[in-house]
Amino acid sequence: MSAQKKTIKVTTLPIRLGQFLKLADLVQDGIEAKMRIQNGEVMVNNLPETRRGRQLRDLDEITLDGREYIVEFAQ
Repeated sequence: MSAQKKTIKVTTLPIRLGQFLKLADLVQDGIEAKMRIQNGEVMVNNLPETRRGRQLRDLDEITLDGREYIVEFAQ
């Protein structure tokens, strides 16, 4: 498990999971995001998430490849 969670600041909420993965440079493109999400590799708030269009909100936690990220709204 990751020792530290990385915060990713977003300027617009809600943000879709696929968009967040691209914004945070966790995937190279939408195709990779779609595949990794559909394969069950992504967790949101400690639950598996298979919907690319999942709406993320402030302070949601995303886990991918054992690394943890937090969505933070930056006004």
